[in-house]
Amino acid sequence: MLSQYGLFGSMSRKGNCWDKGVMERFFLNLKMKRVWQKDYANHAEAINHVAAYIVNFYNAVRLNSTLGNFSPNAFEHQSAINKPFELSEIT
Repeated sequence: MLSQYGLFGSMSRKGNCWDKGVMERFFLNLKMKRVWQKDYANHAEAINHVAAYIVNFYNAVRLNSTLGNFSPNAFEHQSAINKPFELSEIT
């Protein structure tokens, strides 16, 4: 199905643990900061609470060293106005 739409799978060979590291860390942070801290009354409340975390903190406030200690939103804004941007040498 991926090739039908001109896409490539994100998984590589067996034993390559670095493929999913970034997303695994994101979901761990999401669970620790939101999901495990609250008992949700219903599915809609959970969706709203998680979405608020992503939009209002994770993308807007949280600084990322790989992005030059800017938030993802600030980095994208900076990139959109085409100013040079120094990134951290630590990857």
